[in-house]
Amino acid sequence: MKYLLLATTFTLLLLTACHKEDKFTTSSSDKLEFSVDTLRFDTVFTELGSDTRFIRVYNPHSESIRISKIQLAGNQQSKFNLNVDGIPGEQHEDVVIYPKDSIYVFVEVKIDPNDPLSSSPFFVYDSIRFETNGNVQHVTLEAWGQNANYIPNRWSRDSITLYSCGGGEVIWDDPKPYVLYGIVAFDNCTLTIPAGARIHVHGGLSRTEDQDGKQIIYNSGRLFFLQNGRLNVQGTAENPVIIEGDRLEEDFADADGQWTGIIFGAGSNGHVIENAIIKNSLFGIYVDSTAALSIKNVQVINTSGVGLFAYHAQVQAENCLFYNNGTHAVQLAYGGNYKFTYCTFANYGTDASALNMGNGVCTDEFCTMAFVNPLDVAFTNCIIYGSKRDEITLTDFTGNKGTDPLSMRYSLDHCIVRVNDLLDVNTGFPDFFDHCNACLTPTTQEPLFVSINEDDYHLDTLSVAEAMATPVPGILLDLIGTERDPMTPDIGCFEYIYE
Repeated sequence: MKYLLLATTFTLLLLTACHKEDKFTTSSSDKLEFSVDTLRFDTVFTELGSDTRFIRVYNPHSESIRISKIQLAGNQQSKFNLNVDGIPGEQHEDVVIYPKDSIYVFVEVKIDPNDPLSSSPFFVYDSIRFETNGNVQHVTLEAWGQNANYIPNRWSRDSITLYSCGGGEVIWDDPKPYVLYGIVAFDNCTLTIPAGARIHVHGGLSRTEDQDGKQIIYNSGRLFFLQNGRLNVQGTAENPVIIEGDRLEEDFADADGQWTGIIFGAGSNGHVIENAIIKNSLFGIYVDSTAALSIKNVQVINTSGVGLFAYHAQVQAENCLFYNNGTHAVQLAYGGNYKFTYCTFANYGTDASALNMGNGVCTDEFCTMAFVNPLDVAFTNCIIYGSKRDEITLTDFTGNKGTDPLSMRYSLDHCIVRVNDLLDVNTGFPDFFDHCNACLTPTTQEPLFVSINEDDYHLDTLSVAEAMATPVPGILLDLIGTERDPMTPDIGCFEYIYE
């Protein structure tokens, strides 16, 4: 009887164990757990390389769990392969994990860093998708693919890096692209970027702590020039310098907000940007108080906010194009000195005007008081146009509506503008056209650009801008190097090409 009881007890234990494993949870609240939420491959791929890592997938529950599907999410540029408990394949179904047990998922990445960017971008990513009881969970996969110059390195997303070269020069002339992480700042140093260079900035939210241990969250991905720092961009029409985000997939080609922007700190000067495309950022260029910048043949496009923001600064712009800016194409705040020649401000589909300028800044929420700084700005042969009734916004903080040249001096010469409410006698600037010499105000039905829908701001065959500009000595070419008519050039950054 004693042995029969022991045998019976042992049999019951076996049956209980088998029953426990054969019983599957169907509760949507029973989720998987993972050894990591992001699997990173930190290998530097300087030649054809591969690496294999693994994650453990846990079932922490008291019943078995059936994973209906494990698969790669399917990024088009994915370089990853899966192996689930020894079985290779991009998709696995009905994978069982017993109670308090786990399985291994092996991941391999294989990259040729010398492939073109279209097939081997800097940042290769995907995710593993787990479907269980109606739940979908992911584990992120990250790897670095392209052979590039990572500034300062690939692990510095939350860093602030200061370059100082004793008043000397740093030249980014390596044929490989440059990929920037965190905030990259220059002081007592000139950064020179020659023709054809490709600068990619890794953006996103970063976290740090102040001296009291309080967490600070900020937008990363900035190129910053302090008072004694200087930027010298020397692209050409044939080989412009391109500064953009590091997401190279087709879906991100025109996506804004991927990185923060370029900042010229207060008091810095001598900055030059020629023949460049700055795109896909939160803002394009920020010129702080008394800083000085010269831009020629520059495109600032696809920004979440303003294209060019200048605050009590000095800017000279020639043959520049601004479009797809989430707010103003150009905003000139708290006065300053500015000159725009042969520029196009194309503003369609936004609630803000193409151009916003004023001579002051409010000191309180309701703007009952303001600081005033003189505004001196001139536009020659520029197009300031878009889908709003008013594409120019003026604010005179003295209340004089621009009649006092000591506090606000603005002029437009041979420009195309769209204004309406700005001319209101009571609330606007009724004498605006006294400052706008030989300006044109075409209707939206009159031809101007080739195609707004396709962001093609070359001049239409019958564009009202053709042959309507005034010649400007020394400016013989347009944005892309086309010769301008010496007697009757076209308004805007593009000269029409007759074929």
